Amino acid sequence: MQAFKPSIYQLIVQTSTNLPADVRRAMDVALDRETSGTQASQALAVIANDIDMAVEAEGAICQDTGWPTFEVKTPVGANQLAMKKQIVEAIADATAKGKLRPNSVDSLSGKNSGNNLGPGTPTVHFEQWENNDEIEVKLLLKGGGCENKNIQYSVPCELPHLGRADRTLDGVRKCLLHAVWQAQGQGCSAGALGVCIGGDRTQGYAHAKAQLFRSLDDTNPISDLAKLENYIMQAANTLGIGTMGFGGGVTLIGCKIGVLNRLPASFFVSVAYDCWAFRRLGVILDARTGAIKRWLYRDEKPPAKMARTEGFPRTGREVVLEAPLSDEKIRALHVGDVVLLQGEMVTGRDAVHHYLMHHDSPTNLRGAILYHCGPVVMKEDGHYRMTAAGPTTSIREEPYEHEIIKRFGVRAVMGKGGMGAKTLAALKEHGAVYLNAIGGAAQYYARCITDVLGVELLDLGTPEAMWRIRVKDFPAIVTMDAHGNSLHADVEKASGVILAKLAEPVF
Repeated sequence: MQAFKPSIYQLIVQTSTNLPADVRRAMDVALDRETSGTQASQALAVIANDIDMAVEAEGAICQDTGWPTFEVKTPVGANQLAMKKQIVEAIADATAKGKLRPNSVDSLSGKNSGNNLGPGTPTVHFEQWENNDEIEVKLLLKGGGCENKNIQYSVPCELPHLGRADRTLDGVRKCLLHAVWQAQGQGCSAGALGVCIGGDRTQGYAHAKAQLFRSLDDTNPISDLAKLENYIMQAANTLGIGTMGFGGGVTLIGCKIGVLNRLPASFFVSVAYDCWAFRRLGVILDARTGAIKRWLYRDEKPPAKMARTEGFPRTGREVVLEAPLSDEKIRALHVGDVVLLQGEMVTGRDAVHHYLMHHDSPTNLRGAILYHCGPVVMKEDGHYRMTAAGPTTSIREEPYEHEIIKRFGVRAVMGKGGMGAKTLAALKEHGAVYLNAIGGAAQYYARCITDVLGVELLDLGTPEAMWRIRVKDFPAIVTMDAHGNSLHADVEKASGVILAKLAEPVF
């Protein structure tokens, strides 16, 4: 099977850079449904441009290329050990060429392996089938932001705004509505749910994730589950959470539900949440050569362009910001303002925040824009170049951010999904804002970066290092301001009121 490894490499590259046809159709509907001129519609416009750019550049759609999960079906007697070895080698090759971000971290030392390999990564599940002529390989790349919004319920349980969820189909309905609501914009909505009813805790999560391999526009063969899927899709999109949690009419693009038997004492509802950058493709291979015979989840003809307009749709009300930022500039901003960032800013996410709690900053952060970002970076002829650079989920930095704003004089924090009460208080006290960039738009934002000026703390790994960059016309939205206002808190509260109205039994 000399063509097996090249075929797997091509599957990895295409999954990272080219959304499947069913997801494109769902996002096309989202673009048409959202009201023009709103923050959500501006975010969707950036997303559409990013999807097109990723295909053209064969670059990562989102800089968080996620956790690779392979589902492989082989003929009886096929050498699965040899296949696993070549899958692992293809993952390392794709990482070296910048198609995947190094994402495998030693849980004890915190050291990034640099090649996406290590205990548990990648995940490869093998299954035999009776087709002796073909091998099926499916791949899901699921990022950390949406992985953190996975949730598992042990029912009966009490749910905010919804009351008690019982061991019934209506109890499952309440769990799924809560799963959408608790994700807000942190999982890069519009999102999709993979669900398992039943099983044990381990199999429940695994089966929920397996539902994400279903096409978004298929029909569940179990009629009760088909009805529940349709209901969740309709009800979730009335919550007003919207794209990136900015408010709006598109919160969910898919809901796929499976069921397993369970123990008498246990009733789990497991939810695997995925984001709009729903990266899942598959191939059918010739069992003799390993060559690709056909693709799964893809149309035969090349995909049409997603973007309706080129670039970020401007209204003329955008505010230009260039660091270092003054107290006057910051306090003039209010929630809902759209900003275009120019000049220098600094990246810093989980490891950098932990470092700054115990050390001085290796670069001056006074008046700075601190960008929660773990980019994909290539080094060419001695120079660094960012090939994917979208925001990461900011709430993980909530335990640190108030202290960092206070100690280092940071004036703007930027990421996705918003932050909590401690950060909001620090923004008000010290004169700073939270800027929400568009989650997943890694190709779009990479093109806003004109130079990589330098790097600090590279020993933390490429995604976790502190990169100093220069940007031009980098769009973001003020969602938490220096006056104590938070769009995220407002949307969560308003959507909670709507959620409470859905508490009455339906099934």
